[in-house]
Parts: sequence; C-alpha cells; structure tokens
Amino acid sequence: MRGFLFGVAATLSLAACGAGRPQDATEPSGSFPVAITRATFPASQRLAERTKLVITVRNAGPETIPDIAVTITNPSYGTSVQAFATYLRTAGLANHSRPVWVVDRPPGPCRYSCGHDGPGAAATAYSDTWALGALAPGRTASFEWTLTAVQAGTYKVRYQVAAGLGGQARAVLLDGAEPVGTFTVTVQSAPPLVSINKSGQVVTTP
Repeated sequence: MRGFLFGVAATLSLAACGAGRPQDATEPSGSFPVAITRATFPASQRLAERTKLVITVRNAGPETIPDIAVTITNPSYGTSVQAFATYLRTAGLANHSRPVWVVDRPPGPCRYSCGHDGPGAAATAYSDTWALGALAPGRTASFEWTLTAVQAGTYKVRYQVAAGLGGQARAVLLDGAEPVGTFTVTVQSAPPLVSINKSGQVVTTP
C-alpha cells in the first residue's frame, strides 16, 4: 500500500542556514474573511477502504490571503500525534502516535515528493499543516487528501483554516468565528467488498 505518515515538528519561525530573516517576517497582520464552501469526509468507512477528505475555502474578503493553509489534528491530542492518527497508550514506545489513516495522496500538485510517497508540494514545516499559497479575493482553494483507513474504531478529525503560517494573518468566517470543524468517523473492521465489473474494473460493492 502506497502512503506516508505525515508529521513534522512545529516551528514558529524558520531561518535559512541558522541566520537571516524569519520565514514569517513579511506576513501581513490582520483578519482575512473566508468561507468554507465544502467540508466532506465519509462518516462510515471500512478498513483498507480508500476515501477522500476535502476542504474547499473561498476568499470572502477584499484582500489577497497571504498563504491559505489547513491544519489537521486529532482534537483529543492536538499536534502531539501526527495528522490522521491517534494516541497509543503502551508503555515504552518511543512514539505514541498510531495512524488511523495513511495518506495516499496529499493536497497540492503531485510532483516528485508526492510521486515518491513523500508529504507533497503543499506540505509545510508546521505540524500537520498544508498550504496552497496566496489566494486572491473571490478565488477558492481546495485541499484534498486521499486516505486509506488502517485502524478500526470511532475517531474525530479536526480541521482549522489559516490565512498564513506565521500567526499574524488570521482567517475568520464572515461572522468573526474561527474557521474550524470536526468530522466524527467510524471505521468498521470489515474490509470493503470488491468485484470485477463487465469492463474489467475493480469496483467496491456497497
């Protein structure tokens, strides 16, 4: 199974070669209105089933958003576990983060990294965060993850939209609320049933 487990250390500012200006030095300050026009993730899944999580965001304000981004976390553990993972309470483990889903394809263009099981072009140096760059007024950006469930149970997946990576640019909904949401997903232990149709394609049986 192709896939990768995405997890990088959170960094509030990065400097090239240990010196120079922080990555967020030129990020504008302020609130940038957004609208979440689509947020979908199947509530019922099966082990080994491939699904998609899609978050589509529209710039609802008059200014360009510096760097539209989405952070995916387990709301019970935050960034202490990797995106799409849970916490394994077993003594002696060096890493308690256990994947519930593996990412078969991350958001953004599928360039070298994506094509070789890496985190993809939209990955950032911030924990569990993907960014798609500047977003002009009225334009939309779609974050899409192709995932395969590898752990049965009921889990919550939280997403939060940001207008930049440095913290100065803040994304807000039109009512001023934070652009966040949570999916509750049950992964059944029975794997999906598949069959071959008349065209020779492998299809999932409901």
